This record gives sequence, C-alpha cells and structure tokens, in this order.
Amino acid sequence: GMFSELKFPVPWGHVAAKAWGPSGGHPVLCLHGWLDNANTFDKLIPLLPRDCYFVAMDFSGHGLSSHRPAGSPYHFLDYVSDVRRVAAALQWRRFTLMGHSMGGSVAGMFSFLYPEMVDKLILLENLGFLLAPEDTEAWLKSKRMVIDRLLSLEAKQQTPKARSPQAALQRLLEANRHLTAEGGAILLQRGATETPAG
Repeated sequence: GMFSELKFPVPWGHVAAKAWGPSGGHPVLCLHGWLDNANTFDKLIPLLPRDCYFVAMDFSGHGLSSHRPAGSPYHFLDYVSDVRRVAAALQWRRFTLMGHSMGGSVAGMFSFLYPEMVDKLILLENLGFLLAPEDTEAWLKSKRMVIDRLLSLEAKQQTPKARSPQAALQRLLEANRHLTAEGGAILLQRGATETPAG
C-alpha cells in the first residue's frame, strides 16, 4: 500500500524510515534484520490491521539511513539507542515493537531496558540474547543509564560558545581544580581553537 518517507536527525546525519497507515493509529515500530532495510516489511504491512500506524526504520548504515562515522562500530546497544531516538522523535511514549532477525534481538533488548514503553513485542525469527540471572539487574541499570545520558546530552547540545583565552582558562580551571594555571594553559594549546569570535 501507500507509504510515506520519514527522516529523523541524529548527530551523524539521519535515520530514515517509511510509514504506513493513519498517523493517529496504534503505533508500531518495525525493526529489520541483519543487512536488510525497511523494505523488509513492504509485503507484510498491507496484510496487517489498517488501524495501526506502522513505522519501519532503517538502522544506521542500512537502507537510506546515514552511516556512522568511518571507524565507528555498529553494536546492538547502538541500535537500541537508535530505536529510543526514533521513539522520542515520534513522541511515542508507549508502542508495539515488531522485529525480524537482528531487529528482533534489538526489540527484545529495548523491551528489557524500557518495558514501560512497549505494550506488545512481536518477534519474527529473532536470535535473542542471554544474561546470567545474577548479572541481569546490573546490566539493566548500567545500559539504561548509558543510553539515557547519551540522549540527554544530545538534546542539550548547543553551538559552542566563543570565549576569550582568559575565560576559557578560567572555565577549565574551575572544572579541574587539580590543574595549575600553567598546566591549564598548556592543555588549552591543543584543547581549544581560536576563532574570530574568541
């Protein structure tokens, strides 16, 4: 059926997606498998309920989404972060996740980390992941904290402020009380860039 193309900004470019159905319908985020893309769902979506809003995203480096910078790895947790970014951009607080293969593993991991956001989990040939029971709580807490902090920092990013060399040194010394003024000045030689504004 008919679909629309979507793009969500991320720090390295954008995550692309395609959407079917009424935007006010029940939200369903579709996650593709290894070396696939959002077109994985082209034949399936028309067979599913028409009152849902299906969004099939291309993971970073797949389909029409931007690749991560050269030399950057593609970890499952990074894909989970991408799902969190897309859900935030869509302003979805609770939705269904449908994942195929690798997308199923990402969907399972997302559901484990953010159970309050997932009302249903649909897995199509997923691989799953295993944790020892004694490691579960620590893993859950640390991974969720990493993702939440990353997205919080991204949301707060602003254009860097220009400062005078003296103001830059003062700021560095306030943030690093163990530094001397001489040590701070040495670090700023490589840690700051002079611009016309400061």
